[in-house]
Amino acid sequence: MADISVDTLAQVPVSKRRTEHVERKGIGHPDTICDSVMEAASVALSQAYIEASGQVQRHNLDKGLLVAGRSDPRLGGGRILQPMRLVFGDRATTEVLGRPIPVEEIVEHAARRWLTEHLRFVDPEQHLICQNEIQPGAPELVDIFSRQQITANDTSAAVGYAPLTETEQLVLEAERFLASPDFKREFPELGEDIKVMAFRRDRRVSFTVATAFVDRFVPDAACYFERKAAIVDRLKRHLQARLVTLDRLDLALNTLDDPTRGIGGMYLTVLGTSAESADGGQVGRGNRVNGLISLHRPMSTEAAAGKNPVSHVGKIYNLLAHQMAMRIYESIGELEEVNVWLCSQIGRPVADPWSVAVEMIAESEASARDFGPTVTEIVQSELDGVPRFLERLVRGELPVC
Repeated sequence: MADISVDTLAQVPVSKRRTEHVERKGIGHPDTICDSVMEAASVALSQAYIEASGQVQRHNLDKGLLVAGRSDPRLGGGRILQPMRLVFGDRATTEVLGRPIPVEEIVEHAARRWLTEHLRFVDPEQHLICQNEIQPGAPELVDIFSRQQITANDTSAAVGYAPLTETEQLVLEAERFLASPDFKREFPELGEDIKVMAFRRDRRVSFTVATAFVDRFVPDAACYFERKAAIVDRLKRHLQARLVTLDRLDLALNTLDDPTRGIGGMYLTVLGTSAESADGGQVGRGNRVNGLISLHRPMSTEAAAGKNPVSHVGKIYNLLAHQMAMRIYESIGELEEVNVWLCSQIGRPVADPWSVAVEMIAESEASARDFGPTVTEIVQSELDGVPRFLERLVRGELPVC
């Protein structure tokens, strides 16, 4: 039985505090590209290990770096001057049971496939250089995978929370709406690099959105600013229709724009991502595992993307903690907010955390004594289900950014 503590907090939930800040980096943002590519590479490598040995082997690809290229965007269509560079870092097992594992080939193929499937205008053969810096792992960590029971390969803490506030839900909805196939058909000039920041004060929420425009669809400056205004109008109407407790919404798009400065006054790209020239990316600098950067919530600094899906608790516990928090919230109808903290101890079974702490804000005067037994039962049930949870992680069924 895990060491589980359950407490109620006498504080105001985030949704009822006066201010709130929430951010999301979209699929084409350099940090999200980096996270997504390294996670796709980890899933592909896990499958190769299973095929070779029947189980996932030691690997961590969470030290990836995307180096920006150089481009020359122009009204009507520009060109790429220098490709982006994707650096694969950290450790992986290169041989299993005497059989070599082509790690470099597997991770590069996974990266190029992900780019092809998610970024419309990026040709990974032309626009990307892959640099492999993956090395074999340390003997004592590799040895974990030859033991009868695979254990945690790190001592680390993670946290998850539930439910999402209205502001958090709106931020997710804003980016997903702009990234949707229907919206792209209506506004093909909108690239995949989208960043949403929301600031709520009381019942008023203000959005600042950055969206890369693809230059081939923008023949002149008038077109750019007309289409920009149309996007603002469509997105604002879409979000306003989803307000529940909030009563005012403001929205600004590409606030660095200046109609008097020509090309320099428009957010134009050739490929729809700032990674082509303006900004690099790094694993762990983007969204947390629930797709958000919520500055008023507890957050782990662990980078989940690319980490080993069966032993690295920096990945496993962050995802599991959010799942636990939501199940507790949905099972007990008198809670406003739930935080779940999971802490591992290196060498200890993943399904047996060193500690579990559940913190709740109740709607009434109820205390931890009222909810404790139910919460403890839910937590233990989730820990009992860890083997199935890990299988889903191995298959890449749970998004990490």
